[in-house]
Amino acid sequence: MELTIAHLYPDLLNIYGDRGNIICLTNRCLWRGIGVKVINLSVDDPLEAKKYDLFFGGGGQDRQQLIVAKDLQKKAAVLRQEANRGVPMLTICGTYQLFGHYFKTSDGIKIPGISIFDAYTIASNQRKIGNIVIRLNKLLNTKYSILNTKLVGFENHSGNTFINTINTKNTKSNTQGVKIIPPRRWLTLDTSFLGTIIKGFGNNGKDETEGAVYKNVFGTYLHGPLLPKNPHFADLLIKLALEIKYKEKVVLRPLDDNLEWQAHREAIKRT
Repeated sequence: MELTIAHLYPDLLNIYGDRGNIICLTNRCLWRGIGVKVINLSVDDPLEAKKYDLFFGGGGQDRQQLIVAKDLQKKAAVLRQEANRGVPMLTICGTYQLFGHYFKTSDGIKIPGISIFDAYTIASNQRKIGNIVIRLNKLLNTKYSILNTKLVGFENHSGNTFINTINTKNTKSNTQGVKIIPPRRWLTLDTSFLGTIIKGFGNNGKDETEGAVYKNVFGTYLHGPLLPKNPHFADLLIKLALEIKYKEKVVLRPLDDNLEWQAHREAIKRT
């Protein structure tokens, strides 16, 4: 078995160790004898459908997001097609925001997203920074049979992200002026949250949610990097990628993750 991973905009969106997620995925494949190829895709690089088995995009500043957003629109149709095909994607911070409907900056600039997530982001004056621990959504735990239900990471963002399907039902959020954005017609959006906050801010510091999930596309504010100290989540992405590609059930060979879980536990203690 082998996987081809697309690293989206590594030259523009790579802060707080996000490249470490690619290193983690690559090594966890190689340690199991799974062939892996990483292809960097940046501005003006073509994106072909059905060529990549796993996508990753990291975080960046507003200036970089403006550059990426323009190019991302050219890649939007293929990314939406791959998302609906079930190809796993991990999007962090800046990329997570651009996978929603839009990101409105503190200067009032509305950066368009590609609407894979039924969500949108509005900049705030509050900097949400620090270590973060979340508990995975119970629905995800049932769907993917994840034994460890916690994720740890580091967040640093001023954007407030709102998931429409949550805020439609959240009267408190609505009375605070949260605007509900109707989903695009070309997507049957069913976005849920990745997890609930144990410690930290998460999506917006109000509704106690963190991240978003659409099919096998995951969005989160957890930097750090995320995957080395959450090996169960890294393996979930690898497993999903293999199962979608080869259309068969995959059981990954266990690895010696003592150091990874020690890092996970220490991160929780520090938080």
